[in-house]
Amino acid sequence: MKRDDRRQAIMDLLVRDGAVELEALATHFSVSKMTIHRDLDELEAAGLLRKIRGGATIEAGTQFESDFRFRAQQGSAAKAAMAQAALDLIEPGMSVIVNDGSMAAVLGARLTEKRPLTVLTNNAAVIDALKFESGITLIALGGGYSAKFNGYFGRVTEAALTHLRADLAFISTPAVSGTEVFHMDADVVRTKHAMMLAATKSCLLVDQSRFGHTALYKLADLSDFDAIITNRSPDETSLAVIADAGLPLTIAAEQEMNAG
Repeated sequence: MKRDDRRQAIMDLLVRDGAVELEALATHFSVSKMTIHRDLDELEAAGLLRKIRGGATIEAGTQFESDFRFRAQQGSAAKAAMAQAALDLIEPGMSVIVNDGSMAAVLGARLTEKRPLTVLTNNAAVIDALKFESGITLIALGGGYSAKFNGYFGRVTEAALTHLRADLAFISTPAVSGTEVFHMDADVVRTKHAMMLAATKSCLLVDQSRFGHTALYKLADLSDFDAIITNRSPDETSLAVIADAGLPLTIAAEQEMNAG
């Protein structure tokens, strides 16, 4: 197998399993462990994975988030349930901000169900999904493009948001610990902050698996959000912290079950 084909196969395994072991990869591809080490080193340098002891993972770390292309292939059912819960907060005629991320991309593609709407976004996937849709006034936030996050960030993005106001901002995050929300990228944090400041209300979108984790930069406190949506009930400690703080939490899977 050619080197590039092997590396793509490694990424396919990571998308499927979340993590891989070095020895298992060497056996699977009939190559030396040193060859796999080099593969993982180069994939890590490209920002596609995070090396761990004895292997690699695409699960988020304090300074790592996997590439948008791989996150987009994971957790489709959870994202769909959260998108439905988010749609319930939107009324036709509103102006909404949708941030970067694969979860937000799923929500963005369904915003046509609530038209007419004005949609402000830096998410390239949302821009692609809505750019030809009637009944959608699309405001694409410019800036420097990030392939890793498939979105636009930086001073241009932040400056644009200071001149805009929306009814509701949907903000996603890869890490929540206690009552604090985190992200591993400083540019992304600044853009999300600007979005929250530009909106009358903000809704946090967070996968249940992301509770109990931190990242390098604090994004906000949970109390900064008017609504919190997750796919399933988080761990007991996180649930207790949220309940004790009196914060509004919507568990999309339970909402879906009640609706059915």
